[in-house]
Amino acid sequence: MMNDWAGVPADYGDVLRRAMDSLFRTFENFSEGTFIVDADARVVWINKRYAARFGFSDPQQAVGRDCEAVIPNSLMREVVVTGKPILLDIMETDREPLVVTRLPLKDDAGTTVGAVGFALFDELKALTPLFSHYSRVQEELIATRQSLAQARRAKYTFGSFVGTSAASLEVKRQARRAAQLESPVLLLGETGTGKELLAHAIHGGSARANQPLVTVNVAAIPETSLEVEFFGAASGADTGADRKGRLGKFELANGGTLFLDEIGDMPLPLQGKLLRVLQDKEFEPLGSNRMVRADVRIIAATSADLPALVAAGRFRADLFYRLNVLTIHAPALRDRASDIEALAYAMLEDLSTQTRGGSHVELRDDAVRLLCSYPWPGNVRELRNTLERAVMLSDSERIDAQALAPFLGPAQGGRRAEPAASVSTPATTPGVIHEPASWSDAMASFEKRFLTDALRANGGRVIDTANQIGMGRATLYKKIAAYGIDV
Repeated sequence: MMNDWAGVPADYGDVLRRAMDSLFRTFENFSEGTFIVDADARVVWINKRYAARFGFSDPQQAVGRDCEAVIPNSLMREVVVTGKPILLDIMETDREPLVVTRLPLKDDAGTTVGAVGFALFDELKALTPLFSHYSRVQEELIATRQSLAQARRAKYTFGSFVGTSAASLEVKRQARRAAQLESPVLLLGETGTGKELLAHAIHGGSARANQPLVTVNVAAIPETSLEVEFFGAASGADTGADRKGRLGKFELANGGTLFLDEIGDMPLPLQGKLLRVLQDKEFEPLGSNRMVRADVRIIAATSADLPALVAAGRFRADLFYRLNVLTIHAPALRDRASDIEALAYAMLEDLSTQTRGGSHVELRDDAVRLLCSYPWPGNVRELRNTLERAVMLSDSERIDAQALAPFLGPAQGGRRAEPAASVSTPATTPGVIHEPASWSDAMASFEKRFLTDALRANGGRVIDTANQIGMGRATLYKKIAAYGIDV
């Protein structure tokens, strides 16, 4: 049956052509801009508004140029190469971003012969919430990246290592020398002597200073998680890590420095894998078939006696020799007693800002003498802890020896602390048991004796002691420092 529609074209192909032409003109009229490229991604046509936006007063000036030379962030070449559209995208410009649509143009044989793009920003007011969300996410992403970059920068400089004693000056000289080189650095010394500070200073003074500084405290991470912590895991890997996958510390530190604290606690199987990474400068994340390059400088630190661990078969000799290239011994605080006063005042300045709103705190002469005579088994960390407690609990802005004495533990070998004349100590009578001042003192006394006996029974081996008594290694290290236990 014939219909009575007026003006219906006999050639339905003509309808299609008219529809395409109408669609194109609609987009061209109501969009911010339109342009067309050929099979080589060169501009064939661009409307006047769009050309003017990118600095061309005459659209013909843009014709024949590569699309990227006209629109810097254009992805039209990708559309031409792949033959696939990019239906909705956000393109950054030197002004506000644009919402764009890019479509391939194909001939009758299906070959891509060009592409057409429309910038839709101005007329699609409904996308305002999208732009608000996009802008907010961009700001948050920038802030997060800046915060993360700052967290992975060196927090300390060589000036942070306070002291002018011969031992301190020599350590700083060696550390500055190490900063100029690329070889691994091994920092040795008792707990609390400032090895982490030196690691930060070496990184901050090196050519890698603007790259990440990533820290791994080997003693604080469960042995089962260490491999993932170092090398990461692929998405879906059965490792207990996030199913989305995880970047390891080596990958995060690429181009920068990886600081391995308490490396003496590293399990033997992982030592072998670490050695291989140091030799080959590449690794494979768990559950992955891809190799990742590792341009990482290693700074390792430990309070353990590594040669003794090597001799006992608990630390690989080949890894020890690989790390033992530039070795720096951080001196114990008792070996640089002339630095104690300067250290104490540097700490007091910081503590006063934190706890007293910036009010100045001074040490009386007898307090300085007491600090200098004490052997500091917990080193710089114990000194700061002592001063922090004294500042918090003292009502006066001038701290004397009597105020400090309660916070100093008994000497654990070496030079004993001789109390100043103004410090009164309770007399002791042989055979008489003195009751502790409080329940907390009694518990602290018991815990110290318990840990001392446990360490002695295990030959001073922290890892074995922690396993035996069911305590985390990091916790045990902290208690050893806090109680001044000699290991």
